[in-house]
Amino acid sequence: MGSDNSARGAQVGREPNDVRYTADARKTPLDDIDHILIDVLRHNARTPNNALAAAAGIAPSTALGRVRSLVERGVIRGFHAEIDPEALGQGIQAMISVRLQADARRRINEFGEQIAALEETLNIYFIAGADDFLIHISTVDTAALRNFVVDNLSAHPAVAATETILIFEHIRSRNPVA
Repeated sequence: MGSDNSARGAQVGREPNDVRYTADARKTPLDDIDHILIDVLRHNARTPNNALAAAAGIAPSTALGRVRSLVERGVIRGFHAEIDPEALGQGIQAMISVRLQADARRRINEFGEQIAALEETLNIYFIAGADDFLIHISTVDTAALRNFVVDNLSAHPAVAATETILIFEHIRSRNPVA
């Protein structure tokens, strides 16, 4: 599942389409034009620049500059295709919570990077609470899911416990930020 890197870079590590930014650049407030451009791109990241400009009521060159600024400031973290895992034969999806051994917590980033690099991993989140990570994976079947948990998590020396939750259906949020 190496094709869907949409969110992985945002949580742990960075993917090639992720933009590095400084904290100062993010402090620049967004104006009404920025919000219009973001709203249009949020609904269709493939919107042509001239359509962006028309929606915002600005010149195409201004729209291009504004989008570049949003990328440089880290407001837009990347442009990517969202791939349906089932279309690629990966019809089983699960969320796996992982608790690390107490002495392994100093290597949290290393663990996250290792798991993020696995083909089955769609997203990985470093979380607060009793567990340390929440991992979203897709596999071809339940046997492959079991093998992923046993081979990559349960057998990992840093892992204290896991809990696997099978996903029946992914219902898309209507939240415009999602």
